[in-house]
Amino acid sequence: MPIIRQPIVVVMGHVDHGKTMLLDSIRSTSVHKREKGAITQHIGASEVPAAVLKEIGGSIMEKMKVELRIPGLLFIDTPGHEAFTNLRKRGGSIADIAVLVVDCAQGFQPQTLEAISILREYKTPFIVAMNKIDLVDGWKPQKTKSILESLAAQPQQARENLEAKTYELVGKLAESGFNADRFDRVKDYTKEVAIVPVSAKTCEGLSELLIMLAGLVQKFLEGNLHIDPSAPGRASILEVKEEPGLGKTLDSILYDGTLKVGDQIAFATMGGPKITKVRAVLRPKPLDEMRDPRDKFTSSSFVSAAAGIKVSGPELDDAIPGSALLVVSGEGDPAIEELSREVSSILSFTQGDGVIVKADTLGALEAAIRLLTTAGIRVGKVGIGAVSRKDVVDCTAVREHEKNNAIILAFNVKVPRDVEAYAKECKIPIFSEGVIYLLIEKFFEWRKEMEEQDKRDVFNKLQPICRVRVLPGCCFRVSKPAICGVKVEVGRLRPGATLIDESGRQVGTVRSIQSAKVSVTEAKEGDEVALSVDDAVYGRDICEGKALLTYVPKQDADLYTEKYSSHLSEEELALLSHILRITRQRLV
Repeated sequence: MPIIRQPIVVVMGHVDHGKTMLLDSIRSTSVHKREKGAITQHIGASEVPAAVLKEIGGSIMEKMKVELRIPGLLFIDTPGHEAFTNLRKRGGSIADIAVLVVDCAQGFQPQTLEAISILREYKTPFIVAMNKIDLVDGWKPQKTKSILESLAAQPQQARENLEAKTYELVGKLAESGFNADRFDRVKDYTKEVAIVPVSAKTCEGLSELLIMLAGLVQKFLEGNLHIDPSAPGRASILEVKEEPGLGKTLDSILYDGTLKVGDQIAFATMGGPKITKVRAVLRPKPLDEMRDPRDKFTSSSFVSAAAGIKVSGPELDDAIPGSALLVVSGEGDPAIEELSREVSSILSFTQGDGVIVKADTLGALEAAIRLLTTAGIRVGKVGIGAVSRKDVVDCTAVREHEKNNAIILAFNVKVPRDVEAYAKECKIPIFSEGVIYLLIEKFFEWRKEMEEQDKRDVFNKLQPICRVRVLPGCCFRVSKPAICGVKVEVGRLRPGATLIDESGRQVGTVRSIQSAKVSVTEAKEGDEVALSVDDAVYGRDICEGKALLTYVPKQDADLYTEKYSSHLSEEELALLSHILRITRQRLV
């Protein structure tokens, strides 16, 4: 018989915007104080039972006319992209709703933008928790968990300052394509994102945040919460973890059916699907947390969705985080083939000669492919794990066909020092980031530099536009080659340039240029240099005080005017027109 499971709520946001502390306020725990640097280091899950929601919600439930039908909320706390991208099933996410935590003082940051991109890609509804309102100028913390009650007691200045912060967020969300407003002013929750002001430190706003989550899920998503507890369990692997006395375990989110001790389970490895048996199913106690429980895990003979669980069993070492964990009937179960297709469809993804992408988990890789492709970046080879020498070799092959895609993007994975050194030797750039948004930014900066370099390379191969004036008393050799001193009046001059006179007649070819008796590759406007000119005779072709110009072929002149006019001064453009005019007259 179908039952209603608890909704899966993923908590996202930029580092240090207060995600874990917000959950601590709900749990009345201090997980964040026990973590290195007060930043979430691993993925965690926390169950908040309906009784706690009622206790915290209190009178707000009555005001908002919310009657709880769900057994509670299952929160997934994430250090960045990991939990959400690993909360995946074929074609989407298992998260029912998300809370995007934003520090009201810092506003949108790189991971905030990445979170929004992922939420949009997976079409997951979300609300914004505008955190740290206790730091708003003039704010006086109140002994209530309701933001509406607290607001009523605030001085006018504090209310106005909070309103300004709220509309800053409204504006930023609008830039990302979302209509938004403070939760109590939203008229249609299907079209607007609700912003709930909260303080994880003082607990103000927790009542509305929790009741908003419960109410929205029950009103719009309840159909997704009905499960058959007798159905085979389906879970998403968050992390493969070593546990003392248990060996390798799988931290997972069970989102459908039931998982029992003794069940056969299938999961993905780089070598294909693997089957093993469940030795133990462990779960943290309510209001505790998977990563860092204050009490020991509770061992269960079975667990029904939705729940955060730790699965123990043999041969779990090479399970791929982000892949599915499925209860199966045996080797011939169709779910195994489904698992195989799902993994291979991601790992075999290619768009030809595109960038090489490595990520730490299957879910992260899938998210990276989605976001990179949406940004217009062609993705070639993909893989899970650290960047390897073979990735560098493959990237050099890409360079032969599409040099502007010859780059490796490492998403949340290591780049070994020997591989980094080899890549530098092969002149293959590797960009490593823990935020997809920043990888995309770096890629486009790099590509822009590449395109600019290509332009410079082409520009530097064009025949230079230049006028020089022969200096008096500076003939060093009459012929074979003629050597004389000149001053560059307009433009730049390089060896190999053909010189003409004002009538358009060819004078000779610049063999070399010297400045202070040192050979140089280019002379610029204002330079006084010695020219060595083949096929010219001083006194006949080259005379004291005479102006000499460079010959510019028509195809080079077209490129100058069509693509590089911004690289030229007004004097150079005028000289180019003059050179074309006198050479055309000569040709005629």
